[in-house]
Amino acid sequence: MSDADTPLLMLVDDEPAQRRLNMALASRAGWRSICANNADDALTMLDTREGLRLAAVIIDDWTPGLEATALIRAIHDKRPKLPVLVLTANGSAALAVEAMRAGAFDFLIKPIAPENFLAALQSVLSSPRDRGELRPLTEKIRAPLGFDEIVGSSPTFRAALAIAAKAARARVPILIEGESGVGKEVIAHAIHTASPRARMPMLTVNCGAIPPNLVESDLFGHERGAFTGAFDRHVGKFMTANGGTIFLDEISELPLDAQVKLLRVLQEGEIQPVGGRMPVQVDVRVVAATNKRLIDEVEAGRFREDLYYRLNVVQLTIPPLRDRSGDVPALARHLLDRISAQPGMRSLGVTSEAIGLLMRHDWPGNVRQLHNTLFRAAVLCEGDALTPTDFPQLSDELYGRTDPRPKAPQTPIVRNAQENGIGVTLYETNGHLRSLSDIEADVIRLAIGHYRGRMTEVARRLGIGRSTLYRKLAELGIETAA
Repeated sequence: MSDADTPLLMLVDDEPAQRRLNMALASRAGWRSICANNADDALTMLDTREGLRLAAVIIDDWTPGLEATALIRAIHDKRPKLPVLVLTANGSAALAVEAMRAGAFDFLIKPIAPENFLAALQSVLSSPRDRGELRPLTEKIRAPLGFDEIVGSSPTFRAALAIAAKAARARVPILIEGESGVGKEVIAHAIHTASPRARMPMLTVNCGAIPPNLVESDLFGHERGAFTGAFDRHVGKFMTANGGTIFLDEISELPLDAQVKLLRVLQEGEIQPVGGRMPVQVDVRVVAATNKRLIDEVEAGRFREDLYYRLNVVQLTIPPLRDRSGDVPALARHLLDRISAQPGMRSLGVTSEAIGLLMRHDWPGNVRQLHNTLFRAAVLCEGDALTPTDFPQLSDELYGRTDPRPKAPQTPIVRNAQENGIGVTLYETNGHLRSLSDIEADVIRLAIGHYRGRMTEVARRLGIGRSTLYRKLAELGIETAA
């Protein structure tokens, strides 16, 4: 790749050691770096030949000269579309809000985890900046939810939560499938919180962010001298999580060699550190997640079949947000409440017109994108309630193009079902009634989710006997547990 094709990064930092570390991390991701010691040098370099080619800027919050926020504003005034990332030792939400209001794209907390640094640079390249795509600031300052706090009334979503709540009490592995951003990690945290292991640690590992040659060491540990550079003994994630839960995100990216060792953990409950002579017993509950269909990866030879069946004792499939648009109103209000509780934020309402705009969006980034969209709108909102004008990027996408397909007229009942997030819809979008079997299946799924899989209670509330309930489950093809 030529210099012209290599993304260029400016590091604004007066600490040589920190600069060298950041340059090495950026180089690993395919970036070339230039450095500025202070704010004045950074502003001067923006107008140079190389400065005009910059793809991103990283500012240390202790930069001498101008304050970081003032420097962000100055860069934003000169180059509005140039992403600015803030490096800080202070992970407070107030600083995040201040940086974002000044025009920051993202903020990173020191000491930087390499995978977080690389993910931030990747988001710079993949984000459609000219359309105002949302910054992932809130992902760093959110708290985990319990099952009772997770919002969603869609029958398929509630059925998945019911299975998760029931499986949380057991030790069995759980596999969560769903698109990026649907909330797989949120559900994994809820499973851990509802389990007998709640007082023990839960560790999250992104299998796709670990270099292949370091996966085994990171997960299972290594002994001193096990390989070149192993100057000290390293305790792996499984040993650190002993007695608790480990969440293996993007499990499909795990190399085949590491899959063999993970299979041994699930079968025998023991790990083999790299360079170790004896296996070590561990008691760890495994929750895995993937944005792919893992059975497809098995058929393609990229994932071990025996490991798949070991992980797939309980399987959850989380539907994308576009398939449960009725959840958007309640979800948006819930997320706004959580955002308003963060330092530097205030309580905001949301108008029905804004809710309608949010419901008409496809949300390719799912709940994560909705969260970040609301966070950005809340930061920049001048009024007491969010209106469609606070979501310019969504308005541009929806109204900036024409859809040649004719829209069916909506009856008041259909509009009410869509806007209020009713769990069971009686009408199709064209105004015709749905079939009785489809409505009955949705009612049963909703009841199972609402009563957390307690089938006696479900049957009693539906006014039918347990045997009748199980017969209907078989007839309608409804699964209640794995």
